[in-house]
Amino acid sequence: MILEEQQFSRLDTAFARFLGERTTFDPIQKQLFENLVMFVSYEQSQGHSCIRLDDEGRALVLASGLAVSHSQAEAKEPAATMPLVVEQDRLYLHRYWFYENRLAVQIKAMTQLRETHGHKIATDPVALFDKYFGIRTGETDWQREAAKMAVTQSFSIITGGPGTGKTTTVVKILALLQELTEQPLHIALAAPTGKAAMRLQESIGSSKATLPCTETIKSHIPESVTTLHRLLGAMPPSPYFRHDAATPLVYDLVVVDEASMVDLALMSKLLDALKPGARLILLGDKDQLASVESGAVLADLTMALPEHTLELKKSHRFDETIKRLAVAVNLQQEAVAWQILHEGNENIAMLELDLIDYVAAQQADYLRLIKAGAGFDEIYRAFSLFQVLCSNRAGKNSVSDINYRVEQKLFGQKLINLSGLWYSGRPVMVMQNNSALHLYNGDIGICMPDKDQGGKLIVFFQRAGGSVKKYLPGRLPHCETVYAMTIHKSQGSEFEEVLIVLPETINPVLTKELLYTAITRARKTVRLVADEAVFAATVRQKVERITGLVDKFIVTSH
Repeated sequence: MILEEQQFSRLDTAFARFLGERTTFDPIQKQLFENLVMFVSYEQSQGHSCIRLDDEGRALVLASGLAVSHSQAEAKEPAATMPLVVEQDRLYLHRYWFYENRLAVQIKAMTQLRETHGHKIATDPVALFDKYFGIRTGETDWQREAAKMAVTQSFSIITGGPGTGKTTTVVKILALLQELTEQPLHIALAAPTGKAAMRLQESIGSSKATLPCTETIKSHIPESVTTLHRLLGAMPPSPYFRHDAATPLVYDLVVVDEASMVDLALMSKLLDALKPGARLILLGDKDQLASVESGAVLADLTMALPEHTLELKKSHRFDETIKRLAVAVNLQQEAVAWQILHEGNENIAMLELDLIDYVAAQQADYLRLIKAGAGFDEIYRAFSLFQVLCSNRAGKNSVSDINYRVEQKLFGQKLINLSGLWYSGRPVMVMQNNSALHLYNGDIGICMPDKDQGGKLIVFFQRAGGSVKKYLPGRLPHCETVYAMTIHKSQGSEFEEVLIVLPETINPVLTKELLYTAITRARKTVRLVADEAVFAATVRQKVERITGLVDKFIVTSH
């Protein structure tokens, strides 16, 4: 399919014309070629790593003199001059073909390594597994099965919905590995965002305390979690990292949580930076939204490598009704999901009250705590109990719409004073990384008077481990008010209650993965604002990322 030209960005059209001018095609062929280039450029910006070609399109691109076949590309240096690569029926921008191909090569190499070296010969593995997971009964213990897989393989994926115990399992795996190896393993724990890193750090700390092992073993399991960009040594504004194949990481094992959020380029660069023989464990929910940038790496790898993937199936935390709703949405059973929302369960229901009145009422507690001079920990905890999640940033019932209307309502109730951009009680989300300030895209802070500075307005951020960082508003990178946030931005977070607000008309953003992700942010309560037709259309619409990653594994298995 070729889109109307007005739907392409200026970059898409300029890039296509730039390449078109360098062909010897006649005007008709040139236009067809430019359409394909515009389309692959546009689709890459929409999260696809390539587009599909018919035989005619494939022949046209290869005749342009600006494309190479994948076998030619593999024989050249990564900086090969041709901007396009054709592999089977797929057309790539060269850089994204390189990332995908490189990632497949690296993972194939890892999957061929079986970790048997370095284990203590005297250790009885069965007794060790019983120690961490209990004596086996008739029922399959999926956490134990995941541990058996991860202990014997260099590359492992542990997937599962919220509350299935991914973090608990990986902490036990880390303890098992430390007991099985002669020398303590050097381990790194990472996540794609600061928020996800903070959550993993809290979870690792609490899980570690209950381990049935010695303090020495526990001391070899790290508690600090970093973002992937910090782990790899980001060097903004360049796209490069300090750690790569030439300067690898020192770690024997890297664990990455919320791996569904990791895009193709970043995952490829992470694999490049692992030292030879290192292990990698990916944790994540394969049914969640794919990464914002190109690829659907976690979902693709779980499909391509079932023998290296284990799905945890038993939920230990989740409210059973929330789980039923999430499963119905994931299976695209819109009628079942809509029925669950109307069963009269107090934890799962449509919002019957006025949207803005309800949201304002939920914010009142933390705002009153600020006025009463409570400590930041208590204020932040109260704010974090509830969150509005929207599909879209602009338009009716969007993030910007709800944030504006809630601010006006709270101002009218005299709970906030809108005398300027920064006011006491303003909750904000950081929208761009600033490594110098240790603030990252998605971090949430609250603006309030600081008693230590004579009541001056300061923005407080909670860090992993409970520490608090304070910044003058003027020092912060770009921030936005966050009474409501997009569902994309909520990934890696949990709240006691979420209020999911869908727009009044269907749009391409609305998919079952988006709705599933929103529902699974809630620990106890889900409220929904949606028209039945829009809800049903959302559940029926599925993210279809076009990539070649799965094919790269299937081809080699024949």
